[in-house]
Amino acid sequence: MAEKILVINPGATSTKVGVFDGEKMTFTEVVRHHTDDLMEFTNLFDQLEYRERLILRVLEQVDLGAADLSAVVARGGAFKPLTSGTYPVNEAMVNDVRSGNVAAEHASNLGCLLARRIAQPNDIPAFIVDPVSVDEFDEIARISGIPELERRSLSHALNIKATARRAAAELGKPYDKLCLIIAHLGTGISISAHRDGRMVDVNNANDGGPFSPQRAGSLPTTGLIKLCFSGRYSAAELKKRVVGNGGLKAYLGTDDAREVGAKIENGDKEALKIFTAMAYQIAKEMGAMAAVLEGKQDAVVVTGGLSQNPKLMELLTPRLEWLGKLLVYPGEDELCALAKGALRVLRDEEQPKEYV
Repeated sequence: MAEKILVINPGATSTKVGVFDGEKMTFTEVVRHHTDDLMEFTNLFDQLEYRERLILRVLEQVDLGAADLSAVVARGGAFKPLTSGTYPVNEAMVNDVRSGNVAAEHASNLGCLLARRIAQPNDIPAFIVDPVSVDEFDEIARISGIPELERRSLSHALNIKATARRAAAELGKPYDKLCLIIAHLGTGISISAHRDGRMVDVNNANDGGPFSPQRAGSLPTTGLIKLCFSGRYSAAELKKRVVGNGGLKAYLGTDDAREVGAKIENGDKEALKIFTAMAYQIAKEMGAMAAVLEGKQDAVVVTGGLSQNPKLMELLTPRLEWLGKLLVYPGEDELCALAKGALRVLRDEEQPKEYV
């Protein structure tokens, strides 16, 4: 049985495309979108035909037509709260995305629409897998301290869940029988607690947790309020300051951890101090997740692009080893995670979830 799967991961300025034959990736390309091209579109959804055309052009490069595919799978966006799993793209999902009934506007919201546009004319299924809005919180985790501000589950769920399955395989136990602390370290940082196959708590990388290359993380509340009313920033400017121009970028003028590592190697004491502070905050948040799990974690897992940085891992590892067995899976492979999610459904290894 043919298992040709097209995988689509839309980002703000690029679209990652992969072609899989079963679990084997046979082709991949990152389609870059020029700023001038994107400026022609007044809103996100106007980009659909433009991105679809570029994706189909990529398929032509490998002499593969949409009719040759078994399925199309795309990254899921910031939908309403959902349980983990693989979801066929349906009318309810499409309508929610188009009507703005989502937690945030992001290019990933285009994923389900692109998958459906390519799949539907060829009568093949379109899926999304473990979207940003996977929500398996314990009810107690939703309470923030102010009733008007409930804590929300928005995270790098796709890579986190794929990493959880990988850790379970290495530990030789089912994911639903494990307690894990998993840190996804990227331009944003999500640190999560997993109990019996559920992600029972995670920081929202835009709202709290450690600072990251681009994001400010948790901030002193009263100081932030004063800054909001200082007149120095508009609401849009302050949001960009916190999410996009915060973290390493705010302190060191760069969000490239490799560049920071080079600064440290050249004796830059300020770069070392800030990098050490980021490692400190990451470890502190992981320690908090150990409290969530009552210290019963089977392993502590680190993944994401930043885990490839030797200096950061040198600073971070001593603060984590006391928590238990440490597993490090450098980088992320979201295209592979998407393909595997589709395959589990196509092979009847997992029941698809229904978006309602």
